[in-house]
Amino acid sequence: MLLKGAEIARYLAKPDPARPALLIYGQDAMRVALKRAEAVASLTGPNADEEMRLTRIQGADLRKDPALLMDAIKEVGFFPGPRVVLLDDTPDASAPAIAAALEAWAHGDAVIVVAAGGLAKSSALRKLFEPHKLAVAAPIYDDPPGEAEITAWLRAAGLTEVPRDAMQDLLALSRALDPGDFRQLVEKLGLYKHADPAPLTQDEIALLAPATIDAEVDELIDIVADGRADAFGVTMRRIEAQGIAPVTICIAALRHFRALHSAASDPGGAQAGLSRMRPPVFGPRRDRMARQSQLWGMHRIEEALHHLIETDLQLRSSTRAPLMAVIERALLRLAMMPRGARGAGG
Repeated sequence: MLLKGAEIARYLAKPDPARPALLIYGQDAMRVALKRAEAVASLTGPNADEEMRLTRIQGADLRKDPALLMDAIKEVGFFPGPRVVLLDDTPDASAPAIAAALEAWAHGDAVIVVAAGGLAKSSALRKLFEPHKLAVAAPIYDDPPGEAEITAWLRAAGLTEVPRDAMQDLLALSRALDPGDFRQLVEKLGLYKHADPAPLTQDEIALLAPATIDAEVDELIDIVADGRADAFGVTMRRIEAQGIAPVTICIAALRHFRALHSAASDPGGAQAGLSRMRPPVFGPRRDRMARQSQLWGMHRIEEALHHLIETDLQLRSSTRAPLMAVIERALLRLAMMPRGARGAGG
């Protein structure tokens, strides 16, 4: 049986223990691993490893010894409770051994969970599972998790009070982060909010969300965008000592000023524009960038972008000028610009 659409997430959150086998496959190894772990945990319940109710077999090993799987599903455990045999990194060559185990499977045997990478339509594993009356095939696509799935993860982490604005930030982050990083963020939020009954806030998400660019470079670009030319030199020397490439700094500055441009041009206002950014901008950082966009104004932001694009082209050309001096001069010039913006009213 082939699962489709929303039924994939629903089934993997609570697989049917009466079905003999489940195939989970997809191009993204991390997404497959997360879904596989979720399905196994639901089937076995707690303490499966300690009670030896979970048997792990490398799928490729079935080529050498096809009886491994048959022996594992029929094995009688020392502890009561549901049992699972997990086949990891399973190649198509393992399909005959899995087919034999499915044919011999009876109620009371261990459920077989098969994890595989991307499988073509002609895959032997797909041809075995998809038309099967009892076994289940669950393809895992690269789509980010939906709100229902994120809500389930939050509840599992002990987070039940999640206001709409916080959920919007989490949805945006789920589209920007690697799935493993996003699940790790949810777990960190659960630990951070342990025994705290107050609703989850946008500031708390911003505090724990992974940084999108190097923190030192981020600080330097903020100094430039805030117009704090007096603080520029010390931070620039620190970054130079770290050996960060001038092109990297320029790209970070371009990204930041493009975000300010989106904020300044959004008809809903700077806050609305920043909330729609990808990757998203959160909490105090969003407030700061909103202030920066208002400080500069649309005209001067466009002027800054033009200046940064010219600097980027110069850095990538065959210029003999010292590259760090080129980016330092460009950024210092930008750091002086907001003073003129104040005088001109933006």
